[in-house]
Amino acid sequence: MNPTIIDIPGIGPAAAEALAEHRIKTVAGLARASVEKVSAVPGFSEARAAKVIAAANQLLPTPDKTPAVKDTASGKDKDKKDKKGKKGKGKGKGKKKDKKNKGKKKGKGKGKGKK
Repeated sequence: MNPTIIDIPGIGPAAAEALAEHRIKTVAGLARASVEKVSAVPGFSEARAAKVIAAANQLLPTPDKTPAVKDTASGKDKDKKDKKGKKGKGKGKGKKKDKKNKGKKKGKGKGKGKK
């Protein structure tokens, strides 16, 4: 079961409502929020903001804050990118090959060689 924002120590219904008014509605949202954003909420000092953000991070299932989604057909993680894709040499990136002239040398014309 996913934890709710009021499962965080130090956050009750009133604090959860104040956070929601500042667009912080979930544990994951609080974990990603900056201390500056949370301390802008009435009732949250910088110290309290840092404390509840740390507590929110502790409630999340994975260190990167989002669970990995498995592709059931291949068993691979969907959120991991191919190394080629990161360098711009994956699908649809880089120079396109001219399939029409593949293997032909320039300047010889219609396959006839020199006599």
